[in-house]
Amino acid sequence: MSDPSSEHRILVVGAGYVGLTTAACFAHLGHDVICADIDRAKVASLSAGIVPIRENGLDRLVRDGIAQRRLRFVISAEAVAAACDFVFVCVPTPLRADGETELSYLMAALDSVASRLQPGSVVVTKSTVPVGTAPKIAAALGRTDVALASNPEFLREGSAVADFLAPDRIVIGADDPSVARRVAELYGDVEAPVILGDPTSAETVKYAANAFLAAKVSFVNALAAVCEAVGADVDTVLAGVGTDHRIGSAYLQPGPGWGGSCLPKDTRALVSVANDAGYVFDLLEGVIAVNEQQLDRVVAKVARMVADGPNERVDPDSGDGAVRPPDLHGITVAVMGLTFKAGTDDLRGSPALRVVDRLSATGARLVAYDPAVGDLDDHPDMASQLPAALGVRGSVYEALNGADVAVVLTEWPEFAALDWPRAASLMTAARIVDARNLLDPIELRAAGFAYEGLGRR
Repeated sequence: MSDPSSEHRILVVGAGYVGLTTAACFAHLGHDVICADIDRAKVASLSAGIVPIRENGLDRLVRDGIAQRRLRFVISAEAVAAACDFVFVCVPTPLRADGETELSYLMAALDSVASRLQPGSVVVTKSTVPVGTAPKIAAALGRTDVALASNPEFLREGSAVADFLAPDRIVIGADDPSVARRVAELYGDVEAPVILGDPTSAETVKYAANAFLAAKVSFVNALAAVCEAVGADVDTVLAGVGTDHRIGSAYLQPGPGWGGSCLPKDTRALVSVANDAGYVFDLLEGVIAVNEQQLDRVVAKVARMVADGPNERVDPDSGDGAVRPPDLHGITVAVMGLTFKAGTDDLRGSPALRVVDRLSATGARLVAYDPAVGDLDDHPDMASQLPAALGVRGSVYEALNGADVAVVLTEWPEFAALDWPRAASLMTAARIVDARNLLDPIELRAAGFAYEGLGRR
């Protein structure tokens, strides 16, 4: 914990993944933290110590912060802004349909506190914003006596608390270096390299990091396709590649495609920023295109598994040889996993749901199970994000019962520990496409399954 003499009063605006984690962790580091959100029900729940999101260790930190009177939740940021030394803005900045970043929530948050901020306080942008947003933030505040800084977040869902308290780096951008140092001091004894710079560079770091991670995943998925074509084994290839210290093994795992609330938004935003500045980012556009292809490849694998051969139809009248979606009418597909990654309950940008949409277009009947979704009656917000035609089951065995083929789309560890002979007995045909390379092919085949992964021999 930080030295009590370094305590500050911090206002965090927004109680989503980033805001709630930021508030709870700063309270854990010894600061007096107020977290504001416009959702009254969420504020009431959090004030009672009930965390509405699935995030490892976050519920304990929230309860500890409340018990130690270092953390409280309020509806109005405006009412408490004057009492705070720092204001961290952690509101959503989603991508609009036109490809631009929606900044209205950010501007509303700034407007709510602008007139109440005490002179000498610091407004810190933690929301992911387009490169070059800092001047717009300054104009929105209209306060020359208030300092500004950018402190991008690098929190992975499922490990956000660990990423905050033991980060790879802390990036802070401010036009005044002394302001950047003030923000850095809030992290107390957190051990990590601290990178100080200007706001535009700090904003770019966030986009660059996510774009590179997306490129790494797209490369691996394309490599898995190459392995299938030439008869190589992707697990062996990646073991050889990942031991190179210049490359590393992180994010070298084939999957149905990258997704979530950050990578899709940030990659497209960086392409847009580059285009606006006069640079055509062909490399990153290729990364995005490969990701779209990967979703189609997973659907094609399911179709081939059912047909025991290629099941793509070419329209002879199209004149362009265009490949049409496979026809899976009458086929029941059991979908294993819906969240964008294991360990979370977040469906935003989930590649699993994008595969589900494509499978639905084939005419297949879809049933699904996900450990984080469970009974939809208890999660109406989740139900609204799922296709109406998708039948969600209460257990994985219920989803597999009567299915013609199964597809693993989220890497939940419990899927690897199933009773596979039992699963095979429930299905009309024991067939599975492992789009996460999560399962043991030898075990599955011993249980009677026809198995196909990504790039595996």
